Amino acid sequence: MEIDEFEKIVSEAVLALPDKFKKAMDNVSVVVEEWPKSYIAKGLLLLGLYHGVPKTIWGRWQGLQIPDKITIYKGPIEFLARGDRKKIRKLIIDTVVHEIAHHFGISDRRIGEIERKTK
Repeated sequence: MEIDEFEKIVSEAVLALPDKFKKAMDNVSVVVEEWPKSYIAKGLLLLGLYHGVPKTIWGRWQGLQIPDKITIYKGPIEFLARGDRKKIRKLIIDTVVHEIAHHFGISDRRIGEIERKTK
């Protein structure tokens, strides 16, 4: 998949979030990179990464801060989807939602609990 098509799906995933989350997102950018510097995290292929300070621990003491960043990794997503465009789209959407959850201070453990309840 070409990078511009991949980035478009990432943008669509952000735009498809419920309004209350889009309005609450603050000081965060979402970018696409080809591969992470380290492909593996905790024995799993890294699809996305949240870099920043979750909103749950923001405080006045922090003052001005650099924007948070969510990176979505194209290579691992395409690898896991084996080139299937529907699977690529689903992995992108799932990864965007997962990393934005981290922006709101939701842990991987809690995300897993929520996912199990919705299946």
